[in-house]
Amino acid sequence: MTRPVVGQRLGRCAECGEFEYGGAPSCVTCRGLVDTIVEGEWSSFLGRCRAGPKDEATFAALVTDEPDQHDWRVVDAALDRLRCPECGGPLSRGPVGCASCDRAHGFRYAAIERDQPGAPPRNEHAVRVHVSVVRRPAVTSQRELLVRRLLLPFLLTGVLPSTQEAQRISALARETSAGQRARVVERAILEVAARHPAWAAG
Repeated sequence: MTRPVVGQRLGRCAECGEFEYGGAPSCVTCRGLVDTIVEGEWSSFLGRCRAGPKDEATFAALVTDEPDQHDWRVVDAALDRLRCPECGGPLSRGPVGCASCDRAHGFRYAAIERDQPGAPPRNEHAVRVHVSVVRRPAVTSQRELLVRRLLLPFLLTGVLPSTQEAQRISALARETSAGQRARVVERAILEVAARHPAWAAG
């Protein structure tokens, strides 16, 4: 599957039952879809540079030296291809307390974020933050991860909650028991989506 377009209605994942993308990182299928957002742009970038697999490490190092010159997906993919000298994992995706990963994670936000056609301003920033959280789940709480992953499918299709709406969703996640949290949060997100032009036009 290619990245969804603004206004597209996503179906439910056959593996986990969440909206597509929303079951990551636990669901293998949804995790693969989220990774494709990053990997698809990396493949396009290498194609434009006429580079092959053997050139990936070189280009990854070049990209991370100048993140402000590249799309955020290219930067995230480049970081995936570099090893952290401290924890040994993909650079920026290590555990809490890994200084090298934390530093690289901060640098990634210098990258270019272009809103998709028809998306509201700053929608792409929200997409990249939620993708980052879902792909680095060890550094956030289970409650925040739940909100981020359930909201991601809607962000990808152009739904951007207002500050007040986002605060209400977060408050519901805090105030609801663990057993009911996913259902309550999803219902609140669907209520937001129903008022949003991108979803209504889908």
